[in-house]
Amino acid sequence: MNSRQSWNIITLFLLLIFGFTAATILKPKSEYSERENRNLAQMPSVSADSVFSGQFEKDYEDYLTDQFVLRDRWIALKTSVQRLLLNQDINDVYFAKHDYLIEKHTGVFESELAEKNKGYLDAFADRYLQQFSEDHLSVILVPNAVEILADYLPAFASPYDEETYLLQIRSTLPEGIWTDALSVLNTHKEEYLYYRTDHHWTTYAAWLVFKRWIADKNLEDVNPDDFAIRTITEEFEGTIASKIGTRVKPDVIECYEPAQLPKLFVRYNKSSEAVSSLYDESKLEGRDKYAYFLGGNYALVQIQTSVKNGKKLLMIKDSYAHCMAPMLTELFEEIDLLDLRYFNESLSSFIEEGGYTDLVFLYNAAGFAEDSSLAKLLT
Repeated sequence: MNSRQSWNIITLFLLLIFGFTAATILKPKSEYSERENRNLAQMPSVSADSVFSGQFEKDYEDYLTDQFVLRDRWIALKTSVQRLLLNQDINDVYFAKHDYLIEKHTGVFESELAEKNKGYLDAFADRYLQQFSEDHLSVILVPNAVEILADYLPAFASPYDEETYLLQIRSTLPEGIWTDALSVLNTHKEEYLYYRTDHHWTTYAAWLVFKRWIADKNLEDVNPDDFAIRTITEEFEGTIASKIGTRVKPDVIECYEPAQLPKLFVRYNKSSEAVSSLYDESKLEGRDKYAYFLGGNYALVQIQTSVKNGKKLLMIKDSYAHCMAPMLTELFEEIDLLDLRYFNESLSSFIEEGGYTDLVFLYNAAGFAEDSSLAKLLT
């Protein structure tokens, strides 16, 4: 290779590097990724503290990664190359049997935050046990696909044992308030319990755990075997598929609800305006079709039903609860669904003023372990 050829290669290399960097800086910035269903990093502000602490450099790297020109195509290309190299996982996601994409949740359950959250929940349960009693206070922690579908994982996969973490939590909670979602789902692990392309459980899995919960609490005024089942879409491609930029067989979303669904009035974030449905049909036109349930994430969803039994439920939850919401409507006159990630009031005052007869805490295990908002349980 002569010197002219060498300089041509060097010039081309520099043009690629600086050209893509310039294009990334100059292109209009995206605030949200519909494919990944998350907010994208924005240009960080510069300060002496952020520069000397290294935070600015970290935030700037996140910004370039999220805003990189043709980002989705590069992610897809990277995944394709790694699959050709027979890699069994990428970006903390296993390529599992039966077209499943299963998150590993590396380090989530071994973190300092995961340990703190166990303490927050334990203290929360102790605080409200006397007020609600074990008959009206419940904790439901749902294991993730990587635990229940362990038989689907590639050879030599060694994810963290979620069962250990869940049993540690259960061992410190008051007797009678734990609904054992782990054993329920393990019994049905050959069935369609988790989406192949998304981190949520299916509505069928939620229904199985709902049945166990009402049995635990002797809620005999509803028969879940009489529920109506509707297919909402057969074209769901969730956040895990988006995360690694690949396509597999789409998922099916179903809705389970009482055959005679009570009349409903639904308010979001204390709005004065109410709607009459728990569903947002418009979400089926976008990528995040799971947001069909409740329209997505809100700090507070208040549901008033036509049932007249004086029962009022507060469910502190993550988005795993959304597909279960219709199942609750025959059991309670009022239902409040609270997401601590977006809730900024005193929880104890909210509960005191709410006049609740029942209190449920429902989270998926990984979401619970890494949720930095759970300190609000003690506010």
